[in-house]
Amino acid sequence: MSIHDPLLARNPALTVIRDRRSVRMFADRPVSDEDIATILHAANQAPSAHNQQSWRFVVLRGDKRGDLANLVNARAGGFPRASAALLRMAARSIASAPVVVAVANTGELIHRGTELFAAEGEGAADFFRTMEIQSSAAAVENLLLAATSLGLATVWLGVLFLIKDDVLTFLGEPRGEFMAVVPVGYATHQGSGPRKRPLEIFVRFVG
Repeated sequence: MSIHDPLLARNPALTVIRDRRSVRMFADRPVSDEDIATILHAANQAPSAHNQQSWRFVVLRGDKRGDLANLVNARAGGFPRASAALLRMAARSIASAPVVVAVANTGELIHRGTELFAAEGEGAADFFRTMEIQSSAAAVENLLLAATSLGLATVWLGVLFLIKDDVLTFLGEPRGEFMAVVPVGYATHQGSGPRKRPLEIFVRFVG
């Protein structure tokens, strides 16, 4: 069976997946409220464990973006050089984007899951925590793809996990689990993106 997909060039959804890029610097151009609402609706359509939708989206604009960037810069100094450089790069991305969408898990599935399924013990909490993370990751990917489809640029700043407690407190979401900070805007320039390794390396057919 050939893994090559001939539909990629003419299927709109697959084309958006192919064209998504991580963009770290943004043009001085506003993003409309309509576009932000559109990408948030797309994120909210993601599959979630037991349809709990245990995620929260926090939209930062104006001075709040700068405050978050300053927080990241201030905390970067407490890390080794490589991590500090990545955090400072993330701060620049946050500062340059007109909009930043932060995503946090609410913790509701962890608490409700153990009640709904009469599950107990540390294993149960880990199970539902993992499902919360999986659900929110799907929501973030929906957001990235919806933004790409609208001509917007994004980047998933996973490095902020290093200071997740500070970020959650800043966002006013101390109960949840940090998931992502996503700057949203228009790219200053379009890059080609990294070359992906051949799919055949990662696929194994069984049966």
